[in-house]
Amino acid sequence: MMVIKRSRTTDLASEVTPEHLYHARRRFIKAGAALSAAALLAACGLRGHDTPQPGAEASVPPDTLTSEQDILNYNNFYEFTTDKAAVADLARGLRTSPWQLEVGGLVRRAGVYEVAELRRAFEQEERIYRLRCVEGWSMVIPWLGFPLRKLIEIAEPLPTAQYVRFDALYDPAQLPGQQRSGYPWPYVEGLRLDEALHDLTLLATGLYGKPLPPQNGAPIRLVVPWKYGFKSIKSIVKIELVAEQPVSFWMATSPREYGFYANVNPDVPHPRWPQRTERRIGEVRRRRTLMFNGYADQVAHLYEGMDLSVDF
Repeated sequence: MMVIKRSRTTDLASEVTPEHLYHARRRFIKAGAALSAAALLAACGLRGHDTPQPGAEASVPPDTLTSEQDILNYNNFYEFTTDKAAVADLARGLRTSPWQLEVGGLVRRAGVYEVAELRRAFEQEERIYRLRCVEGWSMVIPWLGFPLRKLIEIAEPLPTAQYVRFDALYDPAQLPGQQRSGYPWPYVEGLRLDEALHDLTLLATGLYGKPLPPQNGAPIRLVVPWKYGFKSIKSIVKIELVAEQPVSFWMATSPREYGFYANVNPDVPHPRWPQRTERRIGEVRRRRTLMFNGYADQVAHLYEGMDLSVDF
């Protein structure tokens, strides 16, 4: 699978592409350049999983973009609610500008950046990625953003830096889900440094040619297309390079079910449901889940010598 990447030099808000024209343009690009869409991610949690049904597809159907309305209105964002259909309404009033992103830890050049400045400083690329949720559903999303690697390189990691920790916004007044007990707020995620530096790892600032909506993680979120969606932390406020493996939100909540790596692996079932197939939002039949969400050619070398049934 190849990743469709297109540079976007215009301001995100200045180019709003209607969905039907966006699909038509994608079909033209695919036919003319013989490219196929690659993988995707949008944040995932634990509720509402689907059990594979008998007769699920064994082949791999072609990818088409998930509709913008489905992407906007089918979200896991526990900081607001565990109800996917209610996230968009509850997130409507989230203040996303101005927004500061702190970068620090084991680096030579720590800094605090306005997200609006990052949009201007880094060329915005269009990346069409698959997204695979641990719950067993998936999407194909056209993101806008820039590789995380570019920001990390500016910070100049120290030799002792081995991992990257991400912290999301903690603001119970704006995020009613954080008023519930039982979850270790704020939402924290982590990557190995080599995973973070991989060119596929994206800091997304938009989707479908528009600025990122609040329910999808505005104003800046992580997208790691070969991992389950819960790794793609939303509404990030801090990126810290550290020496030790971070304890992520779902590891702290349920370590037996959610490991650090979260690589899409159809051969390793979740303790409560299998992972061999998935339900693509907008489709009826289930499809076969691909190893590393279809990105094995690009990322499998990162895990050579590891037992992925243990390091899940």
